Amino acid sequence: MKRNWPGPFIVLLICLFSASCQPAPEPQGRRYELKGTVVSVDKARQTATISHEEVKGYMDAMTMPFRLKDAWPLDVMKPGDEVQATLVVTDTSGWLEEVVVVQKNAAPQTGTPESPAPPRPGDAVPDFRLVNQDGKAVGLKKYQGKALLLTFIYTRCPVPEYCTLMSTNFAGVERELEKDPDLYARTHLLSVSFDPAHDTPKVLRSYGAATTGNYDRETFAHWEFATGTDEEVKKMAQFFGLTYVPEKGEFVHSLQTALVAPDGKLFKLYSGNEWKPADVLADVRALLKRDGQ
Repeated sequence: MKRNWPGPFIVLLICLFSASCQPAPEPQGRRYELKGTVVSVDKARQTATISHEEVKGYMDAMTMPFRLKDAWPLDVMKPGDEVQATLVVTDTSGWLEEVVVVQKNAAPQTGTPESPAPPRPGDAVPDFRLVNQDGKAVGLKKYQGKALLLTFIYTRCPVPEYCTLMSTNFAGVERELEKDPDLYARTHLLSVSFDPAHDTPKVLRSYGAATTGNYDRETFAHWEFATGTDEEVKKMAQFFGLTYVPEKGEFVHSLQTALVAPDGKLFKLYSGNEWKPADVLADVRALLKRDGQ
């Protein structure tokens, strides 16, 4: 049987066939060449912290975490390895692809050290001695009787998803607590800097007042900013499982936030930057309800 196909239908078939054979379009975004040295690897979050050279046309040399499009480089790279990759940046995200890893077996151990074992819920929190934004000595025992939410920052941190996000989240928690006077009276917030050489009480007072948004009206009665001696801050960081290493005038560091019960024992530890103010507020309420407060 001879079948005469209409001309337009044949053209349509050709177009569909051609389209199906075309490769998937490349993700939209600006693309830059990136070269640097691996500082640390986080397989769980599919990220690598890299001390990179200047990315021409985009940003200066610095150390920061990058998300990888593919997971396989995380299985082979280690601190000290050199990497070359394409940095893709969109309006809402960024990632590395086309990663080339040059392994350095004899590389010096200059990156983030192995993370200390973090405390577990129920562990007693030592009375670490600090100095607050007013230059006054404070110890963690001062806050017993209240639910204490504390985090670690340094004021010069250039990565928006790190210290800036921790402070923004704390500001969100602070605003919500203010809406409940009873809950507000039974809680306290504390941001601890691990950069005491730069983050003096004067710097912390200025940073804290801007972070809360109260500026010259800020009393720091409910949310304090503090630091301590290098030795004391290091001991405190080790207890809470925080790592931080100086790198080209900045710090390569992890993130740890803790909720301490009124009896001075750890209630919950939040690692990383994925927690939300609503999560903490729910935990605060659960903690105080558990303790009958």
